[in-house]
Amino acid sequence: MGWQSHIDELRARERLAEQMGGEERVARQKSQGKLTVRERIAFLADPGSFHEVGKISGKAAYGPDDRIAEFLPATMVFGRARLEGRPVVILGDDFTVRGGASDASIAGKMLMAEQMAHEYGLPIIRMVDGTGGGGSVKSLESNPRTYIPTTPAWEWVVANMARTPVVSLALGPCAGLGAGRVAASHYSVMVRGMSQVFVAGPPVARAIGETVDKEGLGGWEIQARNGTVDDVVDTEADAFARARRFLSYLPSNVEELAPRQATGDPTDRREAFLIDIVPTDGKTPYKPRRIIEAVFDRDSFFETGELWGRSVVTGFARLDGYAVAVIAGDPFFLDGAWTADACEKVVRLVDLAETFHLPIVHLVDCPGFAVGARHEKAGVTRKGVRAMAAVYQASVPICPVVIRKAYGLAGSAMFNPSRTRWRYCWPSGDWGSLPMAGGIEAAYKRQLEASSDPEAELAELYRKFEAMRSPFRTAEAFIAEEIIDPRQTRPLLCEFAMHAYRVLKTGPRSFGMRP
Repeated sequence: MGWQSHIDELRARERLAEQMGGEERVARQKSQGKLTVRERIAFLADPGSFHEVGKISGKAAYGPDDRIAEFLPATMVFGRARLEGRPVVILGDDFTVRGGASDASIAGKMLMAEQMAHEYGLPIIRMVDGTGGGGSVKSLESNPRTYIPTTPAWEWVVANMARTPVVSLALGPCAGLGAGRVAASHYSVMVRGMSQVFVAGPPVARAIGETVDKEGLGGWEIQARNGTVDDVVDTEADAFARARRFLSYLPSNVEELAPRQATGDPTDRREAFLIDIVPTDGKTPYKPRRIIEAVFDRDSFFETGELWGRSVVTGFARLDGYAVAVIAGDPFFLDGAWTADACEKVVRLVDLAETFHLPIVHLVDCPGFAVGARHEKAGVTRKGVRAMAAVYQASVPICPVVIRKAYGLAGSAMFNPSRTRWRYCWPSGDWGSLPMAGGIEAAYKRQLEASSDPEAELAELYRKFEAMRSPFRTAEAFIAEEIIDPRQTRPLLCEFAMHAYRVLKTGPRSFGMRP
């Protein structure tokens, strides 16, 4: 009789899977302004490139004739696809089936997606739109026993962080396991007004005496400002675009180097405004992103973590087409001092660069760690030395450009000075163990108290020490290796990137315990 009848049944089951949770639940999803999981995959992947795995998996009921009578698909859709021509794994939650609850899914689909990404060195993009892994209390009626918790596929989730790029897009309420999957990423995105991320939702919060809605518990203003997620966008389309762009800076896995992309931006481009961008008074802030735009390839800067740790700007950019990681001090926030959050932000960026072999360019303007009781209560001391350890443990080339301030421990964490000091300093460089302001008064307190004209003597001391702090005197001792015209920064950084990629080594990374 042949096998055509079996193929017909296969196609019929595939059509059932494409109905997802049914017309009513799909309509509810659309009424909330959300795409379905299958629409999301179609928008994210290169056209026609998605190959689904396990499409007909789910829960079926059979009639007296043993033919399928009812079918509820698994709550996850996954498969292989291409993004900008590069192979990836895509895993999406289907909120139309039991609210994306993992207890209603087939555990093997999540496991296989994560394992496939790891074993075949493929980036993985998770589209998270679902509740936690334990399901509701009501599920105990059908399975009347509790269980000791396990987290399916978590061993692969952890392993992938050291192996291949992981992107998570929060596209709805993400609780429990869903929230964990968002956080366990190299890059994560939330959509304003659509997604929330929390350990447990408002009903559980009420059980501990908190009355709060989903936005108040885990909306973007909370999670993007505390560093749980890296980015926030206005639409799902924006989230897909950001995912594609983030991955363009990284290799497919740690056994490769990031692809070079032609940008058409001349390496000898020199922006005239750089000579005057740093005010001469040493106090007035400037916009570090203008410097970034001037020295890296045009339109290549991709910022991450914009809303947290704001005294430091982090992200990725290109130099003559080579992908690099970027750190820059922002004097508009605490004069660029490293807060506890800023330190965590530095660690995250440096570790990502080290994992995927990206050279680092550090535009330095740091007056030290943030001072005061508030910052000590936030743990700035321990988090600060962790950031220092991350920089010192990194094996990728780091090129600091000292724009202005470099003071104390935080100021010293621009690179590991035991390695080749590939460093440039602008004439606006201002460095030392502590700032002059206040330090002179403390050091010469008795002399000033005994002086007949303390104001004149203090002015003379300032004049004397102002001459000593000249960057040219530091260069005389070869402590500042090169003082450069700021307009020369881009050509020099492009040369650095070329040499850095000559010596980069692929493979997994490891380092010792940090403070």
